[in-house]
Amino acid sequence: MNLGRLDLNLVVALRALLEERNVTRAGQRVGLSQPAMSAALARLRRHFDDDLLARVGGHYELTALGQVLLDRASTAYDLLERLFASQADFDPARESREFKLVASDYAVAVFGAELARVVHQEAPGIRLRFAQTPTSVVDATDALLSTTDGLFMPHGVISGFPATDLYQDRWVFLVAEDHPSVGDRLTREDLARLPWVTYQRTYDAPAVRQLGMLGIEPRVEVSVDSFQIMPLLVDGTRRIALIQARLARLLAPLAAVRVVEPPYEAVPLSEALWWHPVHTHDAAHIWLRETAARVGRRMTEERPRHHRRPPAAGPNSHETPES
Repeated sequence: MNLGRLDLNLVVALRALLEERNVTRAGQRVGLSQPAMSAALARLRRHFDDDLLARVGGHYELTALGQVLLDRASTAYDLLERLFASQADFDPARESREFKLVASDYAVAVFGAELARVVHQEAPGIRLRFAQTPTSVVDATDALLSTTDGLFMPHGVISGFPATDLYQDRWVFLVAEDHPSVGDRLTREDLARLPWVTYQRTYDAPAVRQLGMLGIEPRVEVSVDSFQIMPLLVDGTRRIALIQARLARLLAPLAAVRVVEPPYEAVPLSEALWWHPVHTHDAAHIWLRETAARVGRRMTEERPRHHRRPPAAGPNSHETPES
């Protein structure tokens, strides 16, 4: 296909038509008159040799090809918008723009919050929008990265895209403080017999894939899409959960749980910021990546902040730690 003969304005029209499924509303959305949008639809129909929008009763529905093009048109539009928004120079103290970053709630809590503090201090006109990592991230990485400014994801899950290393973390297990059958340590037998709380696709993590190599298959009792909910689902139960040590420290005050080391040498988590190659030489993205790397280095050099639960009220609650 000769892209030089195509009118890229048709991408704008195609997206609006497929999403609105109405010529008049699509025209209003992109600032075209009804006749102009009708002409654009006619050109698109000739190009694809398909109606795209088919009248059913008093409204239009997408044809089979129109349904296929719906997500592709949105992705193409976002990619073109980001491509033509690229800048040769970027002054963070003066610029006003938004960066969309895809991350798990773990990455937002442990790293994103610190990144946001630095951006707040150094670039007051910059906005950060964090979006939850979709379960399709492994299967549709290119499509995801092409419509975002970056993805926080550990090494070992995706590959084939540029990334900058941020910091390391390690895996630990959570068990209830009053767990009836787990003492100071877990055994491999415990991992096989006890019920688990897992994060949606924990099996993508190298530390979990190790379990299969050890002949252990977790008996998943609860699965959630939030790491931060996991301690609450362990509290007061026989369940165990594999969680990042940095997050476990942050969440310590939220539930009556304790941290137990894995009974095997778990592969450490190496968090990175991934991006689409189209952003590699963009000045704004270079600043974002350099700032993220600087925050990661600071986290590595500083001792982790520990959060302790206040002592329970009781007859000796007036005592000080030294007494």
